[in-house]
Amino acid sequence: MLKQGLQQKLQQKLSPLQIQTIKLLELPTMELEQRIKKELEENPVLDEATDGEEQDETTGDVSLSDYSSEDQIPSYKLYVNNQGKDLKPQYNVFSVKESFYQSLETQLGYSQMDSRSKSIAGFLIGSLDDDGYLRRDLESLVDDIAFRQGIDTNEKELEAILMKIQEFEPAGIGARNLKECLLIQIKLKESSPSVELAKTILQSHFAEFTKKHYEKIMTKLSLSEDQLRDAIEEIVRLNPRPGGQIDDSYTEQAQQIVPDFLLDYKDGELVMTMPRFSVPELRINRRYADILMKSANNDKSGKEAATFVKQKLDSAKWFVEAIRQRHNTLNNTMNAILEFQSEFFIEGDESKLKPMVLKNIAEMTNLDISTISRVVNCKYIQTHFGVYPLKYFFSEGLMTDSGEEVSTREIKNILLESVDVEDKRKPLTDEELVSVLNEKGYRVARRTVAKYREQLNVPIARLRKEL
Repeated sequence: MLKQGLQQKLQQKLSPLQIQTIKLLELPTMELEQRIKKELEENPVLDEATDGEEQDETTGDVSLSDYSSEDQIPSYKLYVNNQGKDLKPQYNVFSVKESFYQSLETQLGYSQMDSRSKSIAGFLIGSLDDDGYLRRDLESLVDDIAFRQGIDTNEKELEAILMKIQEFEPAGIGARNLKECLLIQIKLKESSPSVELAKTILQSHFAEFTKKHYEKIMTKLSLSEDQLRDAIEEIVRLNPRPGGQIDDSYTEQAQQIVPDFLLDYKDGELVMTMPRFSVPELRINRRYADILMKSANNDKSGKEAATFVKQKLDSAKWFVEAIRQRHNTLNNTMNAILEFQSEFFIEGDESKLKPMVLKNIAEMTNLDISTISRVVNCKYIQTHFGVYPLKYFFSEGLMTDSGEEVSTREIKNILLESVDVEDKRKPLTDEELVSVLNEKGYRVARRTVAKYREQLNVPIARLRKEL
């Protein structure tokens, strides 16, 4: 039996302006600059203002209602001034280190492989994880290469090409697991008794080595403690992450970093500015819009042409307003962060960082948490004591015995310091680390210590043991 019924749904539809603003919020300065250039190229109604242009092209009384716009925006909002009266300074660029992907592509270009092998090698390089490992199985890659590149290959051919990639720098790149990564590196080292012993340990006793069952290794290989120590020293000098990407929530993979905010400390006050000199001034070119509209009215297919001009006008005004809203949102968010973390920004003392989450800034700015998240993502501030990603200033909090709330980053620093000074022959267990923190007035559970230790990439006590 069929049932009929009415179902009412409340669905919020984002306007084109809201969609545009959301997209622009996520862009750091350099990407915003490119996005604006692209928009200028694609929309003839949008224009870049230059010094000395007549004012009526930007702020005249011509109404967009002439073009039947449904959601009009005041004339003054059709112009974005990203410049001051001063000359445009050159913005500072940080972190221009070449990524290991680019390095591998460069080395591939110089290799003696034929074009087919280079195409396959390029696909394999693109399949590497950030740490330089190839964790996908060759069988799956065979299918992907056939589907995406139209190259019919097999696991044997992929294996041979992967071996060539593993000859690239940095040593260990393209390994499929830690054992293979370390073996690739150790085989490149000049031969010596300790190096040869290290090869044997990695090749035949890797499980015992990773679990630090040193007594078993010494018994099986008839080694003295000094011999084993020398071999282990060779191994620990190897790089377990040849891709060079640090597993850190504050790290952003970017070849160039242009600070989105500049902070100075002058006369006892924090002064924040936004270096918008890299972003061109935008305006709606009314004269050009008038010409287009007149041409459209005279054209046989004038209705279609008029619709085209209308769409371009709407798109231009939405873009200009979205740029304006982006600036205001970023400015308000950064000022709220500065207010919340003012003690830290004065001296850069990490112990002065207060526990702060997205919700704190959302409440201060009356913005959604999702909006704050977009603002914070991939944005940097240049301070008088260094350049920081905005994510750096956010962390959870814990209460001390005295009732003071402290940042979890402070707890993590104490954990690292405790591990650094521990007796490596008898490393501190999680329970003992809890005791250390308790003595300093921090009440934390063992599972919390374990969580922070894992986030810091600090192994358990047994794996930190040294001879």
